[in-house]
Formats: sequence, structure tokens, C-alpha cells
Amino acid sequence: MAVNLPAPVYKPSFAVTRASHVVNRVKDLAASRNFYVDLLGLAVSDESKDTLWLRGMEEGCHHSLVLKVGEPSCERVGMRVLTEEDLDLAHTHFRDAGFPVAWVDVAHQGRTLHTTDPAGTPLEFCATMETRPRLFHHVEAYRGAAAQRLDHFQILTPKVRESLDFYNAIGFRLSEYVLHEGGQRLLMIFLQRKGNPHDIVFTDSPGPRLHHLAYTVPETSSLMLTADLFVRAGFASQVEFGPARHFSPGLARFLYLRDPDGHRVELFPTHYQTIDIEDEPLCWEVPNFQIGGWQEPPRRWLEEATKFA
Repeated sequence: MAVNLPAPVYKPSFAVTRASHVVNRVKDLAASRNFYVDLLGLAVSDESKDTLWLRGMEEGCHHSLVLKVGEPSCERVGMRVLTEEDLDLAHTHFRDAGFPVAWVDVAHQGRTLHTTDPAGTPLEFCATMETRPRLFHHVEAYRGAAAQRLDHFQILTPKVRESLDFYNAIGFRLSEYVLHEGGQRLLMIFLQRKGNPHDIVFTDSPGPRLHHLAYTVPETSSLMLTADLFVRAGFASQVEFGPARHFSPGLARFLYLRDPDGHRVELFPTHYQTIDIEDEPLCWEVPNFQIGGWQEPPRRWLEEATKFA
């Protein structure tokens, strides 16, 4: 190993439980609704003339994706903490670390904290959210990809090492990492709280920018069917990368799509578990890092991403 990794922190000062939600701005809410509801199969929890709150078929919480009318960008990525006490402890932690903190009112969420991380990612934390019925057993309600739940998001930033140290200190565990050729610098880090390979990923690239958000789908075959659905619906250009398999890292099968505003969404069927204390982070090094398996990623997948508002 050519880089020194921080020791895991198993009992952090506050408990983050998982990646929770993303807030994106879009130009045309009707076009976005067609993409996310009719083709990806998300459920509408609530809507207004300028906002759409969406959730996956497995999700009991009110939203995992919020779409607001505006100049296309990402407004926030959201994390859940376990209790209201953890929310107060998070406020103290970020304030004492020198990051801006603010309590804000957010529709359909409990008390919400706004802050940022060392990469400049705009974050929000909440402990509670309104609920809606889970729909995963209502197969008659499935449409399109029948996306099940939000799993993770990926951030592009030149501050990968700083992000590793910061998130490790608040209890995120490193599941896998990729080194630049020569093994001296981190290219990617995969960090998790919920016990699978990642809740948030950081990649060495100009930023901060949101590369993608990812939803699980019921079956591997859903990836091919979704790609076919986009082609049949006249949106073949929005199928960006896949269906294929990440040979490294993660080994997940995947499909990347672009919504009408260019926001990138990954669909994939499953992950392995990283719960046990014996689980050590896996190391990959360029050029043995094969993100697309038998496919080479298109240049736009490597270079394009959503700016933060």
C-alpha cells in the first residue's frame, strides 16, 4: 500500500445512518417527471407547480429525490442521522471544524442542518422525515425500471484525501479505493455507513460537482429492459454507459442514464455487504482499474457532471 489510510472510527461523535436524498434543479418539471416517474419508475410523494418529491418503490420515507424548477444544478445532497441528539452533535462537530452551519426549514423533513464538507459539497442532515406507504410489494404499481431505493452519490473533487480523513473521522468506513498509476495518490474512495460498499464516493477531478446519484433496481435484467425502454421511447441518446459490469471496484452491474437536464443517474441491482469489523478496504491501482469491465466509458461519462448551485 503506497498511501497511509486512517484507522476506522467505530464510535464517532454522532451517528450518520445513510445517504438519504438529493435535491436537483431542473428546467422543465414535466420532462423530468416523464424521465423519473414514467421511465425510471419512481413514485410521486407530493408535487407543486415548481417542485416534485419522489421516492423509490422500497422507500417508506417521503422523498429520496427532490426536483425544483430552476437553472440545472444540484442544490444539496442529504444524509440521515439516527436521532435528534445526533443532529445537535453534528451541528457542534461541523461548527467546531470551521464549516458554516445553519438550521433551516425543509418541506416534509424534520429539523434540518445545512453545512458543507472539505470538498465543498453542500450537505443537509435530518433525523426524521414524513413517511408514505412502501410500494415494493405493489407490483401492479411498477413502471419502467421500478427503481427501488437511493443507494449512493458520487462527488468529483480534487480534495479526495481531505474528504477521506474528514468522513472517516465521523464514522464512515472505507470499503474500496483506487490509486493513480504509481500508487502515490488517491483517485477514488468509496465510503459507507449503511453496510454496503458506499453511501458517498469521491473521485479526483475538478469540482466539487455531482457525478451521479444511484438507485437500485429489482433484477439485473431490469438494466437491459430499461435501456430498451429508453430507445423505444425515443431517448436513446440518454443511455450513456452500459448495461455492463464494474470489474473493479464494486463488481456491480450498472446502467448510466442522463435526464433531460444532463443530471446522471446510475441503476444497479445489488451490492455485497461490508458490515463486519474484519472487512478490510480493497485497493485497486490504475491501469488495473476497469470501471466498465468489457466496455470503455465514454469521454462525457469521465468529464461531465452536475455543478452545485
